[in-house]
Amino acid sequence: MKKSFLAAVALIICASLAAQEKPATIKLYGFIRNYFAFDTRESVSGTEDFFYYVPKDQNVVDGVDLNAQPSFRFAALTTRLGVDVKDYEFDGFKIGAKIETDFYSGVSGVTGTAQLRLRQAYATIGKGDWQVTAGQAWHPMAADMPDVFSLNTGAPFGPFSRTPQVKFDLSFSKSLSLTAAALWQMQYTSAGPGGASANYIKYGMTPEAYLGFNLTTGGFTARLGGDLLSIKPRWNDGTKKVSDRITTISPFLFLQYKSGLFSAKLKTIMAQAGEHMNLNGGYGISAKNEDGSYKYTPSQNSSTWVSLMYGKKTQWILFGGFVKNFGTIEQLYGFKNGYAPAEYLYFSKNSFSNMNMMWRVTPTIIHNIGKFSLGLEYELTSVQYGDYKTVGGVKCLGNYGIAEDNLHWITNHRVQALVKFSF
Repeated sequence: MKKSFLAAVALIICASLAAQEKPATIKLYGFIRNYFAFDTRESVSGTEDFFYYVPKDQNVVDGVDLNAQPSFRFAALTTRLGVDVKDYEFDGFKIGAKIETDFYSGVSGVTGTAQLRLRQAYATIGKGDWQVTAGQAWHPMAADMPDVFSLNTGAPFGPFSRTPQVKFDLSFSKSLSLTAAALWQMQYTSAGPGGASANYIKYGMTPEAYLGFNLTTGGFTARLGGDLLSIKPRWNDGTKKVSDRITTISPFLFLQYKSGLFSAKLKTIMAQAGEHMNLNGGYGISAKNEDGSYKYTPSQNSSTWVSLMYGKKTQWILFGGFVKNFGTIEQLYGFKNGYAPAEYLYFSKNSFSNMNMMWRVTPTIIHNIGKFSLGLEYELTSVQYGDYKTVGGVKCLGNYGIAEDNLHWITNHRVQALVKFSF
């Protein structure tokens, strides 16, 4: 009996020694950041107007464009605080975590008191060539960003979304890896008959899916992937259940080259809908079926940006972006004589369905004094709008959801300054 007991104790001790544990390293990081921004006209913007999207179309009354109104603001509400947990190992598993927050919440328009909100919160576990990430993190198609200091980081010329997800990364070699993810919606949501909402994916009961490949060699990085989203814009019509559903596929490509103090980046996406990633897109009703369900058709939207940067202490940056709205794949419901009711098209809440194309050019200079930075940026954004057509008292677009009457360009000039201290 005594020998058996001693053998059991020895076995427990050996098992404990076998499960090696390495303590974690906890790092606090963040920055205090102040933005100062001037715009030449009314625009669609978020986060106390610092997150810039598009200039508003003209609103002419008695020969005067009421949206040609300049504005100015400055604030520190994007100040950030985060915690990184790294280097923890247990029995060969590498485990980490991140919590990140800033002071975005609590501000309505440009009024209010900024409060903390959740940006990222996730845990990772990996062993050997694989790693799993679970929590809220950057969407795989949004993680690579241009070098501008603007809060929009190039949106809406590229995907922008942090979202709940479970992500799997697998390395085949030092150069080639695979990323697969199941994602949900929270802050960045799909459009629909009830406005922008996460209910459409909730009742669709199907996670958004991403699959992509990553190649890194020398100073070159490439990512090629695709996003699949299947949602239910309606689950009942008020009296009975309906089987509405729309499924969209959006491929993308990211390229990056770095050499010394120079870097060049490019990202392009052909999105079906895409409004859940802050892109200028949406979808519309193409048919109403006898059983009460609707058939839907997505918009097709091409979005591309290029970013060039040189320097370290003083950084010179040039950003360029272009967006083209190709309209819906199928004609909208109710089309007649070249026009269809605009109410049957659900478009991004941060843009307008009569937008045909847009471009942006942004030169930036940042001077770094250790961890203290001063920046100046000029953001020139121009949108081509078309007029809505009123047919029988109903506001209409073209058959494929594009406004093509009286095409005209609307431009905003933004001058923005930055004061930032990182820690």
